[in-house]
Amino acid sequence: LSLAELATRLLLPKATTHRLCVQLVEGGFITRGMGEREFMVGPALRQLAFDTLNHGTVRGLRHEVLADLVREVDETCNFTTLDGASVLYLDRVEAPWPWRLTLDVGAHVPLHCTASGKLFLALMDARPRRALMKGLTLTRMTERTLHTVAALEAECKVIAGRGYSIDDEEFITGLAALAVPVRDAQGEVRAAMAVHAPKARMSVEAAQQRLPAMLAAAERMRGLL
Repeated sequence: LSLAELATRLLLPKATTHRLCVQLVEGGFITRGMGEREFMVGPALRQLAFDTLNHGTVRGLRHEVLADLVREVDETCNFTTLDGASVLYLDRVEAPWPWRLTLDVGAHVPLHCTASGKLFLALMDARPRRALMKGLTLTRMTERTLHTVAALEAECKVIAGRGYSIDDEEFITGLAALAVPVRDAQGEVRAAMAVHAPKARMSVEAAQQRLPAMLAAAERMRGLL
């Protein structure tokens, strides 16, 4: 937001708003945008939001939904959200297998090559999706990574049509994943639930067989946002 927009929303003079913004920038709660008088969410505010999401009774209930899902699908499951231009891991429950991918809660992964990331892109309105894609670095993580905007746009159309997303060795060679959206009471996509495993143990087809369990868990999670 620009300084003028912030002043208008806060019903404060621009000089007062500017002083407050300077203090918040120093504390890391906001950061400067492209222009000298534009501001964005800063790392301290992101951390505050993350800590709020991951403490308290509701967090425990969300974790239990994940744990129940892991017992049903027998693979590691994650609860993620969109954080700027990447995917943020809010919670995860590991399956009891010796061979698995470990990503800590609080970790970020790319949008363009993960099941959750592509899902968030696909379910955005077209204009913000195009704007976000223009700023993404489409790093080719594997031979199967979609590394052009055209390919990613085409994939987003497929995902939007079927309602779930697949990562078929696009992020890590040998890894398959499937993600479904978690919507709030108004129907807005607020998070995603994903299952992933080595393809030697879970093929894409096997991941799709877990779709009913994933959707049921996402519906349970809806009431815990």
